[in-house]
Amino acid sequence: MEERVLVGVVMGSEKDLKVMKECGQVLERLGVPHETSIASTHRTPERVAEYARSAQERGLQVIIAGAGKAAHLAGTIASHTLLPVIGVPLTGSPLNGLDALLSTVQMPGGIPVATVDIDGARNAAVLAAEILALSHPDVRERLQAYRRELGRTVGGNGGTPR
Repeated sequence: MEERVLVGVVMGSEKDLKVMKECGQVLERLGVPHETSIASTHRTPERVAEYARSAQERGLQVIIAGAGKAAHLAGTIASHTLLPVIGVPLTGSPLNGLDALLSTVQMPGGIPVATVDIDGARNAAVLAAEILALSHPDVRERLQAYRRELGRTVGGNGGTPR
């Protein structure tokens, strides 16, 4: 039996895979079934809208959208779905991602997009897992193990106060 896909990872162009592949790697490590798509808000707007509108009925529970420059992808997706959308602003412009960051975080009231750091595909995957962990105990357990492992990488007592 095939696992139901829970997270959609969308990016504006194939060149965004360079950064966004890390998102998929973290989701795989956490055992979160996901799909990856390429759709541009500006070049394939109907594909983006249909992806967002059909996401919930296809079983998705969170969407991660990575885009650079004008970076309207996450906002466009959020305008077509009630699912949580996490925006990943990407570098790739003369402004080194600042333009993408500003356009991703400045959403109008009522259409939120959670936004992570520039090129923050890893953080987007972890945030998606945290959202899923609210209703998926198996994801919560794997996320807790992931966090413990992160703590061991810094040495000492893992950053936990004594």
